[in-house]
Amino acid sequence: MQQVVVEEPYRNVPPWRGTRFSTLFQKLLMTPFLKHRFGIVDHKFHGIERFQQSLADGHGILLCPNHCRDSDPIVMGLICRSAHCHIHLLASWHVFRQGWLESTAAWLLGGFSVYREGQDLQSLSSAIRIVTEGRRPLVIFPEGAISRSNDRLLRFMRGASCIARAASRRRNRTGGNGRVMIFPLAIRYELLGALNESVSPTLSAIEKRTFWKTYEHLSPGERIRQLGEALVAAREVEITGRTGSGRLRDRIETLIENTLRPHELRWLQICRRGDRIQRIKDLRTTILRELMDPQSTPEQRTEGRRALIDCYYAQALSLYPEDYLDQNLRGAVTPERVAETVHRMEEDLTDSITLKPEWRVHFHFGEPIHVESGKAVPRSQNDEITTQLRTELLRQLQVQDWWPDQSVAEVPDAE
Repeated sequence: MQQVVVEEPYRNVPPWRGTRFSTLFQKLLMTPFLKHRFGIVDHKFHGIERFQQSLADGHGILLCPNHCRDSDPIVMGLICRSAHCHIHLLASWHVFRQGWLESTAAWLLGGFSVYREGQDLQSLSSAIRIVTEGRRPLVIFPEGAISRSNDRLLRFMRGASCIARAASRRRNRTGGNGRVMIFPLAIRYELLGALNESVSPTLSAIEKRTFWKTYEHLSPGERIRQLGEALVAAREVEITGRTGSGRLRDRIETLIENTLRPHELRWLQICRRGDRIQRIKDLRTTILRELMDPQSTPEQRTEGRRALIDCYYAQALSLYPEDYLDQNLRGAVTPERVAETVHRMEEDLTDSITLKPEWRVHFHFGEPIHVESGKAVPRSQNDEITTQLRTELLRQLQVQDWWPDQSVAEVPDAE
């Protein structure tokens, strides 16, 4: 299990304004790093001229990509190298608690922290200032989590529109030149090698880990379904004490709810349905608050940590989209979809992904959204900027919104 929640008081990591390390990384280190760490050997830009023109015009820019892989923040360097610029990037605080080398590199490359489990006014102020000044684009991933799927967008958070409106108001007050623009950026990864050669060794390793024989004579899709049955059954036994029956997708949905609802009743005193990412975020916030309470007993802390583990695996299960590998039910089943699913399974079991140097990343720059100054939109109302951003990203990805937003709602305990 990856450490995505930090059990200590939050300390803001402010943006670093220097550019020497970023320049060195772009020129000398980025290409070999992307190849050996993430298997990326090629890239293509589509419509980058729009972005370059906005830089030249002095606009305050928010660059808002979809977030489908761990490599997304690093590949932003390819854009910087081509557009001759540097960026700032809003990153979860846990990124800066992963070890000295990684956290320092993230900071020197323009990253600064945001606290997902609570309010972070200092980070918000830094983000607004960066966009207002317009010296560097600010990168924000509106999904707020890694989807692991190139054809799916998670629910969008409203941070980008809030920052853009505030920066636009500040620019208007100071009489600064240029506008505030949000650039939708669709990132898509293309598998250059043969699918079976890419995923078969990983599937064999997972099968062996499950104490099985290997099934190289089956198609990757058949092997994934068999392993999915086994891994879900193991989780069902842990959560409910027995394996489920019926369609695998229904079992996954039931398993997620059987995992989350007892914790929601315990920690939030309510029972809910809807978007799992938001529900898990709310749980983490409440649990972490109790873990850091000096009055908490050792037993309460143990209970909280075990609940966080359950939340982690519930979120992992929620990131296997329904019908993702069923031909034409929600789009075509591409080699990339199959490879992504294998990567998710491997990461859920081992916390790492085996990537060969066989991937090309495409950057599709959408039509920029000019943001006028205005007040933040209440959560109960539709945010037109966020909706426009999502629509444009779907258009650039060339997919439909097959897995649309699900609002979070309270339900009776008996439901």
